[in-house]
Amino acid sequence: MTTDEATKNEEVQTAALAEQGEDITPNQDRGVLKVVKRPGNEDKSPMIGDKVYVHYKGKLANGKKFDSSRDRNEPFIFSLGKGQVIKAWDIGVATMKKGEICHLLCKPEYAYGSAGSVPKIPSNATLFFEIELLNFKGEDLFEDGGIIRRIKRKGEGYSNPNEGATVEIHLEGFCSGRIFDCRDVTFVVGEGEDHDIPIGIDKALEKMQREEYCILYLGPRYGFGEAGKPKFGIEANAELVYEVTLKSFEKAKESWEMDTKEKLEQAAIVKEKGTVYFKALGLDQVNEKGLYRRGEARLLMNEFELAKCDFQKVLEVNPQNKAAKSQITVCQKKMKEHNERDRRIYANMFKKFAERDAKASKAVGENEAEKATCEEGLKTPVAEGKV
Repeated sequence: MTTDEATKNEEVQTAALAEQGEDITPNQDRGVLKVVKRPGNEDKSPMIGDKVYVHYKGKLANGKKFDSSRDRNEPFIFSLGKGQVIKAWDIGVATMKKGEICHLLCKPEYAYGSAGSVPKIPSNATLFFEIELLNFKGEDLFEDGGIIRRIKRKGEGYSNPNEGATVEIHLEGFCSGRIFDCRDVTFVVGEGEDHDIPIGIDKALEKMQREEYCILYLGPRYGFGEAGKPKFGIEANAELVYEVTLKSFEKAKESWEMDTKEKLEQAAIVKEKGTVYFKALGLDQVNEKGLYRRGEARLLMNEFELAKCDFQKVLEVNPQNKAAKSQITVCQKKMKEHNERDRRIYANMFKKFAERDAKASKAVGENEAEKATCEEGLKTPVAEGKV
């Protein structure tokens, strides 16, 4: 097949897609048209925030290929609905099933627009893609496998509840396919356990947006742990699934200074002339909440070892306090990062010292050699009749 014939075939294929493709844009403006070339082998589609794995090849409307993951023999990975790819992809891949191959025709406003992507994609280019959805999985919120989120409905705005925020949520809890909890509840983020809400919900809420509706898969560590929850018929180390809607929230004070001041006051701390003193009065040494707040304050001031001690004391008072267990992990991580940073700083410092010493040693050696040469010259007798 000649180049002209191949180009003509591509143009025919693009024209057919433009005529037969399904309009999958929310506004039904025919900005993204789709044709399924091979159906998927599962019923589920990826959700917002899911990590998706695809193979693709992209062509201009005239058939000229500008990119292909298959040529690199490496799947392309991105998070769906996060703006990491062109708008057409976020729309199109969300409609696919695992194993599906589809063709997408993307108008400029859903691709690279008037700017293009030089040098391969010109301004106002309509693009053709063949995409195969290899796999997808939920978003691992803390990269430890403990909380997996799948967003069914994206939230509004860019603001998230912070610790101490008052939230109103609707939740439904499932264990082994059985629903054990269904209610609307208002509480303060960080105090969910007081309302029979596992710590994983507290953690996830800090990453949610208003009106977001998501599914959370909680491992035992972020669920009800070894204690279980007899009230709900939950056994020890059970894996839980929650459907959560963040209906509204009111953030706690957001600036670091105000947040720190509030925690210091709660922990009965005063700061004078650069030194922090913890008041003996007003802080019961076995008060669970007081110790926890003091630990938070110390953590904010990068006093990681002292903070860890406070959270350990909380566990001595209440071994079931999962928030304190989580904070101990944070302290350990911060201490490790701090030690690593110091190690790198000192390593660089010693390297510079070694380089400086090597240069000085080299200079001394050169001076000694030059001196020896001069001395040797002085000892050599001058030949008769020569100057």
